[in-house]
Amino acid sequence: MRGDFSTAAATYHSAAVLAREVGARMAQRLDLVKIAPQRVADIGCATGDGIRELQRRYPKAQPLAVDYALPMLHAVRRGTPRLQRLMGRGPRLLNADVRALPLAAGSVGLVWSNLMLHWLDEPLPAFRELHRVLEVGGLLCFATLGPDTLKELREAAARVGAGDTAKRFLDMHDLGDMLVGAGFGDPVMDMEMITLTYPGPRAFLADQRHLGVRDGLLGRQGWRDWRRIFAAWSRDADGRLPASFEIVFGHAWKPEPRQIADGRAVIRFQSR
Repeated sequence: MRGDFSTAAATYHSAAVLAREVGARMAQRLDLVKIAPQRVADIGCATGDGIRELQRRYPKAQPLAVDYALPMLHAVRRGTPRLQRLMGRGPRLLNADVRALPLAAGSVGLVWSNLMLHWLDEPLPAFRELHRVLEVGGLLCFATLGPDTLKELREAAARVGAGDTAKRFLDMHDLGDMLVGAGFGDPVMDMEMITLTYPGPRAFLADQRHLGVRDGLLGRQGWRDWRRIFAAWSRDADGRLPASFEIVFGHAWKPEPRQIADGRAVIRFQSR
């Protein structure tokens, strides 16, 4: 999907209603956390809403904006105030894959990732890499799509006997298990449903195209099947088409290591 996200950089911001709402809810969760990171990273930063929120919240921290679609980083640069750029206080831009970050181990205090991890076929390698770059005591804060996303479309496809090609997303319990497997301590997971409504299928498809996710989200079906599915998509009381998105929120801390690199266990003694 790298090409899709690159192409969508020019239209992403105007269509990113869901991402902005999810980002606002992620920020509310950070209100409950006492942390003063020296370096913060927005992984899958898109056009920069997340990194700007982190800059506002942690003005003394070095901000890193990371995305594997280079045009998205160009959009972040365009959105950075000129004075900030001249003073060298704008985000450092990194064109990189979350599974292979060009960052030293233990070099980041807070990692933020808004609606990116679900596009990976297997999130565990990404969690391991994020664990590597976080310092001990560092925090991972993320949001991702859950399995009940677009349940209305799936129900419509089932009613007309069409194939369900929409992407399947992981349950929050599976994600929690992956976090533990990657070395994180005591992950906290919760879920909320957000429903957007559209006047018709064309508006829905246009949004997904502008975000660069249409094919990745919906898969590929013949146009005749899509016409049948859209005809069976139930409208709400206002005559609009509801599209539900299950949002899984997670945060997890990097604990003290239990063993060192050569496999020996770490045992700590406290004097009385």
